[in-house]
Amino acid sequence: MKEEQVAPDQDPKRAKARIASIVIFVTMVVWMGASWIGGKIGLPTRFAFLFDFAALAALFWALVVLFQVWRESQKKG
Repeated sequence: MKEEQVAPDQDPKRAKARIASIVIFVTMVVWMGASWIGGKIGLPTRFAFLFDFAALAALFWALVVLFQVWRESQKKG
């Protein structure tokens, strides 16, 4: 059987990897911004930990997605 050819811009693996990279970028920007603003306005430490845990959750999700993409590429390799 011949494998279907998919245009590079419509490849599901690339789309997943692109979404994960956007999540990483936005998470880092929001995390740094929230930490900076929290320090400027004197937010309690518990809110800093809330931002930290939210960022860690987003980064963990992106890591899992990128691992799945990598495993899919290894199977078809």
